[in-house]
Amino acid sequence: MDTFIQQIINGLVLGSMYALVALGYTMVYGVLNLINFAHGDVLMIGAMVGVTILKIVQSVAPNLPGIVKLGIAIVGAIPVCIIVNIIIERVAYRRLRNAPRLAPLITAIGVSILLQTFAMMIWGRSPIPFPQVMPSESFEIMGALISQTQVMLLVLAVAAMVSLVLLVERTKMGRAMRATAENPRVAGLMGVDANKVVVLTFAMGAALAAVAGVMWGANYSSAQFAMGFVPGLKAFSAAVLGGIGNIYGAMVGGILLGLIESLGAGYIGDLTGDFLGSQYQDIFAFIVLIIVLTLRPSGIMGERVADRA
Repeated sequence: MDTFIQQIINGLVLGSMYALVALGYTMVYGVLNLINFAHGDVLMIGAMVGVTILKIVQSVAPNLPGIVKLGIAIVGAIPVCIIVNIIIERVAYRRLRNAPRLAPLITAIGVSILLQTFAMMIWGRSPIPFPQVMPSESFEIMGALISQTQVMLLVLAVAAMVSLVLLVERTKMGRAMRATAENPRVAGLMGVDANKVVVLTFAMGAALAAVAGVMWGANYSSAQFAMGFVPGLKAFSAAVLGGIGNIYGAMVGGILLGLIESLGAGYIGDLTGDFLGSQYQDIFAFIVLIIVLTLRPSGIMGERVADRA
């Protein structure tokens, strides 16, 4: 039982980070019907900026509590990621809104490569160790352990997701986002500024990716210029699994993907006689994704946004 609880905790931590990044994918798709494949690299930018800020804080104020240091790193990474994502939207995507869908897809891949190249030029090729700022003591839950960094990650993820839901469901700008997602032409006739909505959507997605990036680096104690590819791909898969275009689906898909991956890594090896072990954990989630999409192509929670092609 303690092993099962440990895998559940690991899955929730991992799934929370997937969910934060998946929300960026699903919001952009909901508003623009665009898959921003460079979004995983925004997470990487957040981690790289976060580790740089952490090192500066460590040298200037080493006696600050670890949670304050991580908070400073996150607060510093968010505006950088927002600026990067807004530039991406303005330079790479805005002129392609009415282009065939293949054009923005190829552009997104190119932007991803550019971001990785710029990060490699700035921070180098080698992985950068993340400073250990949180206390090493862990909490015990029914025989399983959860670190203080993981507790902070879960709290931040829940707070970020609740804040996003409240913003989308309860504010004037949230109504504008939902109206633009439903029908951009009618929303424009009602006085909604589509460009403003799109910029806000990219900014919100970037902020969530920044939080996920810093916490990813803190949880795995490392950051590297190519680190955003696999988490970005899995987060996109989580958004599709939950129902692309649905923010609740992105949350559910992210958590579910993390749990599947963690439980698969912990138990599939025993069930297959060590034929498939934890080193193959990346395939478990994608196998489930294929099965779910075969049975329900719209994802678990369906697709809220109509196809405007």
